[in-house]
Amino acid sequence: MSDKKTWFITGSSSGLGLIIVKQLLATGQNVVATTRNIDSLDKTIGKTSNFLPVSMDVNDESSVKAAVGIALSHFGAIDVVVNNAGFGQTGTLEELQDSEVRRSFDVNVFGMLNVIREVMPHLRARGNGHIINISSMAGIQGYIPGWGIYCAAKFAVAGLSEALAAEVKPFGIKVTLVYPGHMRTGFLSKGSLMLPSHPVSDYVLVRENEKEAAEDMNGQQMGDPQKAAAKLIKISQLENPPLHYFLGEDVYDAARKKIQTLSDALETWKDDSLSIGF
Repeated sequence: MSDKKTWFITGSSSGLGLIIVKQLLATGQNVVATTRNIDSLDKTIGKTSNFLPVSMDVNDESSVKAAVGIALSHFGAIDVVVNNAGFGQTGTLEELQDSEVRRSFDVNVFGMLNVIREVMPHLRARGNGHIINISSMAGIQGYIPGWGIYCAAKFAVAGLSEALAAEVKPFGIKVTLVYPGHMRTGFLSKGSLMLPSHPVSDYVLVRENEKEAAEDMNGQQMGDPQKAAAKLIKISQLENPPLHYFLGEDVYDAARKKIQTLSDALETWKDDSLSIGF
């Protein structure tokens, strides 16, 4: 990479976030890696002049404000923001408790908004920057029994990212919405994937899907996170990076099917759609 940039990355202690951090440091980029507990980052990465681990809770606005302030004080600028923090929540819409739903949105959606609100004044003042929001295959495909709330949160990420892109374009700021498919990370491992606290026994298919995800898919996902991280770094170098960016054969196929489903619905009910005007 020719020009040095400063990256601000959330959810950087494991998975795709940690891999991005390592690849960036290997190329000499400045990296602000945020997580709730930086001890693991200190042990994994060690001390280097271009690496700044910062303790931050995305759900705490004061914590986010402090972390951004530390980053700016240390490196003087932020060029690329990667909103990667998030977790998976399974469970049907009927059986999930209100607290479980809100926690999912707090981390996957509102935490992202906290970061965006805090970095935007700096990016606007500079007249450039790149915000990369990590959604999911679940952000374009909602037909997944037992993943409705996670899908809802990732659909929200997609919607707010599209709106953000339109809002910040006049300031020279770019936005990329990333839809990763199944990546071979610890996402499906115990502790990362949250199961419903009050499961309903009638949902046999959903329980089977949860078991398959934890026992069969975990560690066998088709997506290589090392390659995915390299692709994200690559698009950060583009003058015109994509708004919608799909990573994985599975998410590519899912998006194509979704487009076809929408197209079929539009044409099937076209007469009705065009018949309600005054």
